[in-house]
Amino acid sequence: MLQVNHGHDRDGDMSSGIPDSRGQVILTAIINEHFVTGEPVGSKVLAERFANLSGMSSATIRNVMGELEEMGMLEQPHTSAGRVPTDKGYRFYVDNLLGVLSISNDDLFRIDEQYGLNSHDADTPDRLMERTSQLLSALSNNVGIVVSPSLANDRLQHIEFVNLSDNRILVVLVSAPNIVHNKIIRLNVTFSKEELERTANYLNKEFVGKSLAQIRAEIMHLMHEEKALFDKLLQTAVILCSGSIEDEEDTLGEVFIDGTSNILSKRDFADLERLRELLSTIGERSRLLQILNECTPKDISSKGDVQVVIGRENRSPSLQNCTLISAPYRVAGGSAVGTLSVLGPTRIEYARMISIVSYVARTLEKMMSTDIAKN
Repeated sequence: MLQVNHGHDRDGDMSSGIPDSRGQVILTAIINEHFVTGEPVGSKVLAERFANLSGMSSATIRNVMGELEEMGMLEQPHTSAGRVPTDKGYRFYVDNLLGVLSISNDDLFRIDEQYGLNSHDADTPDRLMERTSQLLSALSNNVGIVVSPSLANDRLQHIEFVNLSDNRILVVLVSAPNIVHNKIIRLNVTFSKEELERTANYLNKEFVGKSLAQIRAEIMHLMHEEKALFDKLLQTAVILCSGSIEDEEDTLGEVFIDGTSNILSKRDFADLERLRELLSTIGERSRLLQILNECTPKDISSKGDVQVVIGRENRSPSLQNCTLISAPYRVAGGSAVGTLSVLGPTRIEYARMISIVSYVARTLEKMMSTDIAKN
C-alpha cells in the first residue's frame, strides 16, 4: 500500500482556508463527477448524489461550493452555473483526501500480463523501458514516459573503443544494469587500434563501478597530481571519456514515450495553440527530460515517493494545464536512477494513477534486477 503524504490537518475549517469535513466531501464529489463528465458540476447534481444524507440540501451545497470558490479550490467557468476544481483544489485533494492507496486487482493483472511475469523470456533493459511506457499509456489513456538512468551517471561495467574512418570512434559502453550504449564520437586526433585497446583495458581495470563523470574527474586529478601531462594513456582516456559524455543528452538519459495521440482526443486540450505547445514540448527530448528531472527527486531517501505536479505548479508554460505523476526507479543497488511518469490533463484519476506509477516503478526495478542476475 502507498501512503500519500498529508500536508494539512484534515479537520480544517472554512475560515482558516482549509475546508471542513463537509467541504472536503463536496470537493471530493465535484472532482469525481468532473473527472467522469468533463463538465462543470452544479449543486443540483450533488444534491441528487447526497439525497440520503441529512444536512446536504441543494442550498447548503450551494453555500459550501461558494466557500470553496472563495478559497480558490473551485472556479466557475464562463457563465456556467457549475464549478470545476482549480489546481489548488486538486492539490488539497491529493495532499489530504486520498488516504492510503492500494492498486486494484484489474490493474495488477494488466501490469503482470504486460511484463509477462510468468514467462522466462528476458527482455533487454531498453525493451523493458519501451514496454513500460506503452503500459503506462494504456493504463492511463494518457502519455506514458520512461527515462533511462543517464549515461554520465551510469556505473561502468565494460567499455570498448572501435576505430572507424575519418577520426571517428565507436564507443561501446556497458553500464549497470547491462544497458549497452553505442555512441560515435569524432575527434581531432587519431588513435591506433593498440592505443584504444590499452585505454579500454586501463579503464575496465581501474574504474569499474564508477560513473563516466567520476572517471573523467579522477583522471584529470591524476594528471595534475602526478604532473603526468605527457602520459599518453591518461591523455587518451580523458579525450575519450570527455567525448563520450559531451552532449547534454548524455547527462539526461534516454526517453521512451508512448500515447501522445491519446491527448489529441481530450476535450481538456481543445485549445489548439496550447495543444501545439504541449506536443512540441513532448517532442523536444532534452526539454522534456529537464522538466522530468526537476519533478523527480534523485536522493535515495525518497525511494518510493511519487511526485504529483499539478497545472501551474509546472514551470514549463506548455504543461500548465497538465498533471505530471512521476516516480524514480533504481537499479544496480540504487546507483542508477531513472524516472517513469504519466502525463495528462489536470482532470485525471489521481488515486489510481499514483498507485499505478508507484507499483510499476517497483516492478520495473525488480525486472531490471532480475535481468542483471540472469546476466
